[in-house]
Amino acid sequence: MKSLEINGKVREVTGKKDSKKLRSQELVPCVLYGGEENVHFFAPFSEFRSLVYTPDVFIVNLNIDGKIHQSILQDMQWHPVEEQLVHADFLLINDKKPVKVELPVTIVGTAKGIKVGGKLKVNLRKIKVKGLVKDLPDAIRVDVTEWGCCQECDNSAQKESL
Repeated sequence: MKSLEINGKVREVTGKKDSKKLRSQELVPCVLYGGEENVHFFAPFSEFRSLVYTPDVFIVNLNIDGKIHQSILQDMQWHPVEEQLVHADFLLINDKKPVKVELPVTIVGTAKGIKVGGKLKVNLRKIKVKGLVKDLPDAIRVDVTEWGCCQECDNSAQKESL
């Protein structure tokens, strides 16, 4: 899995007023769950750009006041109108505890139906999986080479091969 580092600072005060003040300075209030205690911190939005504008899943090394925590991004909350990240939740990685993540689906190959003029419609771009972080791939690869669009295409392909 790919990794990324985000530098943050611990929040001494939590609450609406403090969070609003942070957001006005383009800082994102965050919480790290999964340890003995939840860690409330903030980080600049600029450090989140490569994390939130991609379908990929990253192991995030959170550098909070010099202490490194390996985590994954669990949830994001966006402003309903403006393109502003309002809040981010991270989950601390434990080597013995499985995590739930949404992995991107990558289509590989060319389906038989496309060869005869059809179109491939992808309904699922992400799949929710559960497993140990060390065992999770970067993406779920689906090979559509052997897929046919209908019985007619399969029959015509068989006739052409004879």
